[in-house]
Amino acid sequence: MSNEKPTESIARSFNGQNVEVYTTAKDTEKRLSPDSKATFKEALQPLENEVAIFVHPEKQFQEFLGIGGAITDAAAEVFSTLSKDKQEELLRAYYSEEGINYNIIRTSIHSSDFGLGSYTYIEEGDKELKTFSIEKDKQKRIPMIKRAQALINDDLVFYASPWSPPAFMKSNNNMLQGGKLLPEYYQAWANYYIKFIEAYESENIPVWGVTIQNEPMAVQRWESCIYTAEEERDFLKNYLGPTFEKAGMGDKNIVVWDHNRDLISHRANTIFEDPEAMKYAWGIGFHWYETWSGGEPKYDNLKNIKESFPTKNLLFTEGCQEGFDPTQYQRWSNAERYGNSMINDFNNGTVGWTDWNILLDENGGPNHVQNFCFAPIHANTKTNELIYTPSYFYIGHFSKFIKKGAHRVSTTTSRSTIESTSFKNPDGQLVTVVMNKTDDSITYKLLVDRSEISYTIPPHAMQTLIYQSHNP
Repeated sequence: MSNEKPTESIARSFNGQNVEVYTTAKDTEKRLSPDSKATFKEALQPLENEVAIFVHPEKQFQEFLGIGGAITDAAAEVFSTLSKDKQEELLRAYYSEEGINYNIIRTSIHSSDFGLGSYTYIEEGDKELKTFSIEKDKQKRIPMIKRAQALINDDLVFYASPWSPPAFMKSNNNMLQGGKLLPEYYQAWANYYIKFIEAYESENIPVWGVTIQNEPMAVQRWESCIYTAEEERDFLKNYLGPTFEKAGMGDKNIVVWDHNRDLISHRANTIFEDPEAMKYAWGIGFHWYETWSGGEPKYDNLKNIKESFPTKNLLFTEGCQEGFDPTQYQRWSNAERYGNSMINDFNNGTVGWTDWNILLDENGGPNHVQNFCFAPIHANTKTNELIYTPSYFYIGHFSKFIKKGAHRVSTTTSRSTIESTSFKNPDGQLVTVVMNKTDDSITYKLLVDRSEISYTIPPHAMQTLIYQSHNP
């Protein structure tokens, strides 16, 4: 069964049309900077030694959900230390048209490692959830989410993930260090998601959906909980899915896995081959940390899932650069990791992409188990300064220009020295993103139907090219 979206034929010549170009490049001042325009002319047969990008707008694929990041307790804590003008700058940098236009927000269901400590929304031992309260979230996290939400407006995609059930519900009686959800608490834990959604929606924050468990195969020194594929499948089909339906929340989206690309196929095969479980699952979420020991990203696993289960969606739910070093804010390879992941994740069927913390402090935290990491923007809480890293601008080459409801269009390259993806926005605008990870400038041709331009991308650079199709 094909994923291809039938489209009306478009006029096959772009000749005479201008192409807007935005560039971010290492060792320059260019940061999402407008570059000189190019003009399409009649395309010639590309030569064997030419670098070329081939875009075929009539071949369209998955619908774009959006791009964003997580508003964690850590992000909200750092945000609260900033002056009002810096808070506004941060929000507009992420969530406005003049910024990079994020529309996805992820948060945790009670605590994660990125915060000042572990907590839940109930008193320990309260299986009936009678003490359920999000008062702690109302102090800093929810006010920050609401301010971001006000800038995003109708395109908001807000979802939440638990790192661990309360300690008393687990086999190790501890929110940290893995452990499993005890079967006698399956229903109580399913009810907990409902309580969370009701509480957040009572704050006028519409909840798009949830993931079942953050990193369900990782025993971490922070909040964590283990589910085998079969355990997650059965919790979904026997408890969480039916509980959502019974509560009138069948329209909420449930995302499975929420872990790395390496084991993702086993999880997809186990859950999506079960008709009763599959019907409750919107799709499968994934992270990029399979590369932590030096391995290569397993993008081919995403392609396999999309081919095997074409009705299910792929969502990148978390990624960040580990190993925080305050001398390395401008480390360019961090940005190139983002660029490589986003291009390849989208080209293999991913509909949305969610970074981890949108803001951390000068120490890469706060994190209550010292798991310090990079974020696209850091705040120096001692000087009230915002520090923009190259990763922020690389993400912006996608999020600023690709609109919710866009469709990915066929894009390939003739050489591995450049990487590229393209989307067609709902208004007909075409957006092509190009990345060069090499030490050399590369002159390439962009061929769209019968038209072409020639352009040069600097070393270690990202470019976004914007041009208009002849029909929306």
